[in-house]
Amino acid sequence: MSYDERLAERIRGVLAARDDVVEKKMFGGLCFMVAGSMCCGLTKTDFMVRVGPEQYEEALAQPHARPMDFTGRALKGMVYVAPEGIRTAVALGRWVSLGVLFVSTLPKNKTTPKRRT
Repeated sequence: MSYDERLAERIRGVLAARDDVVEKKMFGGLCFMVAGSMCCGLTKTDFMVRVGPEQYEEALAQPHARPMDFTGRALKGMVYVAPEGIRTAVALGRWVSLGVLFVSTLPKNKTTPKRRT
């Protein structure tokens, strides 16, 4: 397994009340899609969250956050959060909520996603 399964379970707990979450293997890890859009995910060492361009600088100012540079170039609107930044349930919930808040502003996906398995 290339990601932390315990952290994946914690994220599932944060998103449990939603019926529009789909998990996809992506980036060599696991991605959580909300309402058909990428919201957050896991790599081998980091948690990534899609905060959007408007919240990007503010998110980067938070402890343990840094630009997501998966391709060698920073992806504006997406950040990595080191494990220290999501140790508590409150901290993880805050980051996941930022991702959900951003994807809720995007146009709805025309296809109905399947519930995660």
